[in-house]
Amino acid sequence: YFFFFQESMHAYAANVYTTVIEELMKGKQRKFIAVEQEFFRLWWDVVATDTQKQQVHQLLQEGRLEFVIGGQVMHDEAVTLIDDQILQLTEGHGFLYETFGFRPQFSWHVDPFGASATTPTLFALAGFNAHLISRIDYDLKADMQKNKNLQFVWQGSPSLPERQIFTHVMDQYSYCTPSQLPFSNRSGFFWNGFATFPDPPKDGVYPNMSLPVTDANLHLYAQTMVANIKERAAWFRTGDVLWPWGCDKQFFNASVQYSNMDLLLDYINKHSDEFGVTVQYATVSDYFQAVYSRNLTWEIRDSQDFLPYSTEPFQAWTGFYTSRSTLKGIARRASSLLYAGESFFTQYVQKHPEGSICKCKALKQLQSLRWAVSEVQHHDGITGTESPKVKDMYMNNLMYGMFNVKKLMASIIFDVNNAKKNGEVYSSVYTKDSGKPDVDQYVVVYNPLAWNITTFVTVSVSNTAMSVYDELGHSVPAQVQSSVESQSTYDLYILVAISGLSYRKYSVKPLNGKQSAFIARSVKYKRRDITHADQQSQQLFPVVNNCYQIVFDQNTNLMHSITERETNQTVQLTQEFLEYHVNGDTMKGPISDNYLFGPNASAVPVSKAVGLEVVSGNLMTEIRQYFYSNVTSQDYIYAVYTRIYSVPEGYDGKLLCHRIEQEYSVGPLELNREAVLRTSTNLNTKQLLYTDNNGYQIQKRPFKAYVNNTVARNYYPMVQTAYIEDDTTRLMLLAERAHGVSSQGNGQVEVMLHRRLWNNLQWNLNNNLTLNDSSVVHPVIWLILGTKAVTNTLYRTSGLELEHRPVVMFGALSGDKPQLPRQLQQNSVRDSPVTVPPNLHLQTLSIPGWRYSSNHGEQVRSIRMGKQKQGDPDFSRVLLRIRHLYEVGEDPVLSQPVRVDLKSLLQGLGSVMVVEERSLTGTWDANTSERWKWKTAQYPSKGYFNSTETSEGCIVTVHPKEIRTFFVYFQVQ
Repeated sequence: YFFFFQESMHAYAANVYTTVIEELMKGKQRKFIAVEQEFFRLWWDVVATDTQKQQVHQLLQEGRLEFVIGGQVMHDEAVTLIDDQILQLTEGHGFLYETFGFRPQFSWHVDPFGASATTPTLFALAGFNAHLISRIDYDLKADMQKNKNLQFVWQGSPSLPERQIFTHVMDQYSYCTPSQLPFSNRSGFFWNGFATFPDPPKDGVYPNMSLPVTDANLHLYAQTMVANIKERAAWFRTGDVLWPWGCDKQFFNASVQYSNMDLLLDYINKHSDEFGVTVQYATVSDYFQAVYSRNLTWEIRDSQDFLPYSTEPFQAWTGFYTSRSTLKGIARRASSLLYAGESFFTQYVQKHPEGSICKCKALKQLQSLRWAVSEVQHHDGITGTESPKVKDMYMNNLMYGMFNVKKLMASIIFDVNNAKKNGEVYSSVYTKDSGKPDVDQYVVVYNPLAWNITTFVTVSVSNTAMSVYDELGHSVPAQVQSSVESQSTYDLYILVAISGLSYRKYSVKPLNGKQSAFIARSVKYKRRDITHADQQSQQLFPVVNNCYQIVFDQNTNLMHSITERETNQTVQLTQEFLEYHVNGDTMKGPISDNYLFGPNASAVPVSKAVGLEVVSGNLMTEIRQYFYSNVTSQDYIYAVYTRIYSVPEGYDGKLLCHRIEQEYSVGPLELNREAVLRTSTNLNTKQLLYTDNNGYQIQKRPFKAYVNNTVARNYYPMVQTAYIEDDTTRLMLLAERAHGVSSQGNGQVEVMLHRRLWNNLQWNLNNNLTLNDSSVVHPVIWLILGTKAVTNTLYRTSGLELEHRPVVMFGALSGDKPQLPRQLQQNSVRDSPVTVPPNLHLQTLSIPGWRYSSNHGEQVRSIRMGKQKQGDPDFSRVLLRIRHLYEVGEDPVLSQPVRVDLKSLLQGLGSVMVVEERSLTGTWDANTSERWKWKTAQYPSKGYFNSTETSEGCIVTVHPKEIRTFFVYFQVQ
């Protein structure tokens, strides 16, 4: 499990903490900041001695060791979902507060590749006083530097102006010490050299160790440092200069580092009259405190983000929006399964206090997935910018955590239904090849969302003659059809209607009686040569449900148009796959790699022939298109499966009907190809694209022409949502994993689905950063077409329904029982569901297990007296978050504030006794937390932001875009 970590800990990470703590104890003036908790926690749990632990406590109290950000990792900002950012931040903060009573108040987001506007809001909600970023467009940074605009107050959310935060952008030297020395050809200021993998050098001599500071060169070192400080001072408004000392993998030999630093700082301060500067060791908090106390008035930046990010004219960091698509997909699946598992377990603990499952073990199973989902949010994790070995570690940890949580959910169903007597429950989530196709089986379906849902789940069966029944023995609408994946099995689509946070059970049996699943018909059309298709003689045929008519052209087997039936609005719409060809030889020009996208020219269409099969039934029609490189090719590299649904009377099919579901099959690609799906319409969009920041808010993306690299610099991340529109009609795309997206022409939107690259850049070769990814990927995108008003009411709930598809588990029914056992019949039919209105999302319902006191004074006292609670986790504290999905003014109805009575919302779980409102990660009491208010034109005097409106007991009013966090305690049963 910890293979990669062991290697990193062995090579340098453990040495950082061990030697830094030792050195800090030797000099009262020395300070240090630490960021990511994953490594620190491993050191704390595995390496640290009791003495070292004591010293950490002391240094934190003295303010000489400071944790900044405090999450498990420094998360990526472009391709992560806000839920997962909050998870990893909460995971780290919970540890720091429980262990040290320490609460980070500053960020250090120096390495993510571009900055999202969600982040300032997130950090403000977590109680931070200031935010720090570095990687933004090179030309923009130069301009801000020149005009002393690198510091501003950022209002990341247009709906939450109070959640603004002071933001510092690092100058062109970024977060590493400048290492050029005019008097030496060795790098400067890095006296411990560079870490070596996997073993430290036997003689302790590391590569590239800087010239030690001696009497002979002390003055020269001081001159170099002072000159750099003065150069940077000219770019800022105050006389305080943040001079970061360190870089990636530094301070693993802190004694040589600090002893040289001490000499240099002492010398400069002794000659401060001559040099015109004084220097001191500082933490991030010391720096921001100094700037805050200057009492200047700062500019306000609106909710515009800093994406995409370029470092040079031909280096647009827009490739990583798609790199390692499989990892991106699994990371999101894991996050979604964790979300389901948390609420499932929370309900179990509250409703079944006598249950037989060991709660401590269950929490460990959940924690294994919390850690895995947290760590993969790293800016070299879900981004796909790691070596294959590290990618495998992330994948293994995610798979292991998912396995644990599936096992937990299955064992809860066992326990609640006493199902051990009725054959095993075995669990599988989201896979089509699960279940035992030849036996009677039951399917347990859990809806993790706090709304009623109506949707389809898919089960693999070996036979077309199947019947599906619910708990009461009533027949359930279902459709069976040939499987795309396999010749020997069929896909059974079951229509499920499930209330919020509830599960239903369905039995699936080979036919007995006349109520059978509908068997879909399949029609295969002749493969068409699209290069020679006769444009004049179109042969159009429609595929229809209650919301849309999709028209295909039999001449080309391509989509032709979509009509939204309510308004009778028709949009011409075609889709094709194209590939960008990219260069892999640095001698020949710009390259593409895990990070960068550097296309040679415009994208090239990939197929000359298209095959078509239409599978139609009374519940669903699936259009299968296969794209071949020419008319005689045996195999296809690209396919699209488009599904539209028809919902029978008596079901609420609004969302299901408005969803055009597309699943793609892409790969294996040829080397140095980047695959896109381009959707072209006759909408007059003026090449304006809209994409989301982290599934939280929408950014406007006008097409920008550049001297160089225009294609790549107009790519943006789509985490969950992208759309194009004209005056009347909008085409929305919803995704279940991150992709790069762009509008390269009027009425167009293209999504990058897959990349396969190799190049000879030395840095990439040294770090084995190849993206020679020969996999086949299967992303899913839902399309919604309609008026702006209609799509507005649909897309937020639809995006979450795609993100949190129901969890499906299977159990075998033993032999001859015609009916489900009685306990199975009654359970979820009578459960009291948890339901929020459609403009709210129940973002978290979990049992964190932390043992800290929610009274800060008490928590600090118990730590200082060495009385932190050991022993079992706290199962009585439930963490609840509620998020408002809409912006102010976005919709006349859905943008209104919502009053929620938490007591009645949660009555299905038990009787709510106490509700405490907390900061985003739970460590501050919302009623007493105070954040710095920096002076702006809007707030002319400095001061503190107290928490805005707090809850009166159990009644809460949630305003647009708010994320409200609570600890809830139930009456013990």
